[in-house]
Amino acid sequence: MPFTAATADQRFVLDHVVRVRELAASDRFAAASDDVVDAVLEGAGAFAEGEWAPLSRVGDTVGAKWTPNGVVMPAGFAAAYQAYVEGGWGTIGVGEAHGGQGLPFIIQTAVLETLGAANMGFALCPTLTVGAIEALSHHGSPEQQARYLPHLATGAWTGTMNLTEPQAGSDVGAVRSKAEPRGDGTWSITGQKIYISFGDHDMAENIVHLVLARTPDAPPGTKGLSLFLVPKYRLDAEGRPGVLNDVRVVSIEHKLGLHASPTCVLSFGDNGDCVGELIGPELGGMRGMFTMMNNARLNVGLQGVQIAERATQHAVAYARERMQSARPGSGGAPVAIIEHPDVRRMLMRMKAQTQAARALVYLAAGQVDRATLGEAGAQARLDLLTPLAKAHGTDIGCEVSSLAIQIHGGMGYVEETGVAQFFRDARITPIYEGTNGIQAADLVGRKLSMGSDGVGGGVMFGLIADMRADARDAGLRALIDACEVVARRLLGVDADDRLAASYPFLTMLATAVCGWLMEAQGRAAAATAGDPAFLHMKRAVADFYVTQIVPEAMGLKAAAMAPAAPLYALSPEAFAA
Repeated sequence: MPFTAATADQRFVLDHVVRVRELAASDRFAAASDDVVDAVLEGAGAFAEGEWAPLSRVGDTVGAKWTPNGVVMPAGFAAAYQAYVEGGWGTIGVGEAHGGQGLPFIIQTAVLETLGAANMGFALCPTLTVGAIEALSHHGSPEQQARYLPHLATGAWTGTMNLTEPQAGSDVGAVRSKAEPRGDGTWSITGQKIYISFGDHDMAENIVHLVLARTPDAPPGTKGLSLFLVPKYRLDAEGRPGVLNDVRVVSIEHKLGLHASPTCVLSFGDNGDCVGELIGPELGGMRGMFTMMNNARLNVGLQGVQIAERATQHAVAYARERMQSARPGSGGAPVAIIEHPDVRRMLMRMKAQTQAARALVYLAAGQVDRATLGEAGAQARLDLLTPLAKAHGTDIGCEVSSLAIQIHGGMGYVEETGVAQFFRDARITPIYEGTNGIQAADLVGRKLSMGSDGVGGGVMFGLIADMRADARDAGLRALIDACEVVARRLLGVDADDRLAASYPFLTMLATAVCGWLMEAQGRAAAATAGDPAFLHMKRAVADFYVTQIVPEAMGLKAAAMAPAAPLYALSPEAFAA
């Protein structure tokens, strides 16, 4: 079925959650006027609907293919990618000094959402390039920025993150790839990286790999890692792609979903001739990695929104057309299944969860821009919201795509309807860029104790205070209070107890934040002039979230307050009994 960009809800969230006009009032983001933002949202929607959405099925059914000469994308992808480059869609959030449009990061986020909802596997390519741009913008030398950023900004060159190795997944400190000085300021890179999304393809002139590796005599663990820029093609004297740089794609993974996104095993320096440049100082790799990773975590949370939006649209269209049984108690003729109460329940839940996830991720992305402007507390709030956006956003993507299958009934389990693709594509998102369990551990291990004014936990309690001051619904206020009770307890317990509580606490807190944002949007919809049908929908969906989804999270308080001991009641051997 055709895809329609969610521009109306995006604009509403930009206005009432992000408060984008406040950003546009600054000199830095003065270009983000109302007419420019509208033009970007509408233009991205038209582009995604016409160019990228029609390729979603072929991306899934044909997929990227490995050949001895590199990865070949499905028919139509290269042309659609060139249309993306020529349209300037990659330049939205890049600074003007490097060939970008200088618009806020949140506008780039909205564009990426639309592209990913149209074709999630395809959109991973520009999503990863955004991370490479961020790393080079913050840590690259002026020469590196001048040579690489203008091409990455347009998308003429794409970027990757190369962290994972066979023995080093979540444990980044176990990386073994090596970098040896060549005596001319460059480095010889050797090693193998796995799970590299878009590590190779045939759509762009060059691929810029950002690679974690160890220099000679580096200390063990994460302190010994450095970050290197390793292009697929070395640049010639004029800065153009030249000879191959001894980077080889060994294979691509055969995956449950995201078949349009080649997940590569890359080998560096098989012939001893892979040349890299150090990004930032030697042994400074973790700083560069976290710049990429934090950006990627927000964008993976955004993938949850993307897939939830597409799955919801698919389910609504099917439910309006599928005739099945009479309405209970009516004794009449068969009706469209959207008339049945349980289907209504699922559809309302899908719309509410999708819009809540969008609000959460956009709130976090807006903090990126506020931090850029130097707004007090913005970076700390961004740090706190990032694990919520990544974990809860992707959990919602999986839940909503699963509900889409349920609404389709048996046909949802049949590939020809296309709805199963959404669930298969979504299922990786809680796993990569730091599993959602790692996000929960980060929340209670690092973010919970972040202070403000010298008080441990001050950032967390500042967010809770803001929510409490604004919340009106008694159930929402009760959940906010429960989050504070759990947070104060976790500040005083040992690491095992904190980690045992981490996931239920993350879900509680994320639901409270979403409830706060949804309730506020419902009030805004009641007080705003505009399309009556959209505003009516917004009020109804916001009310559903607050009255039916928020109370569910209260049930997690017991698990979030429980000690770790029950988790260790069985020995490892007893689990096999």
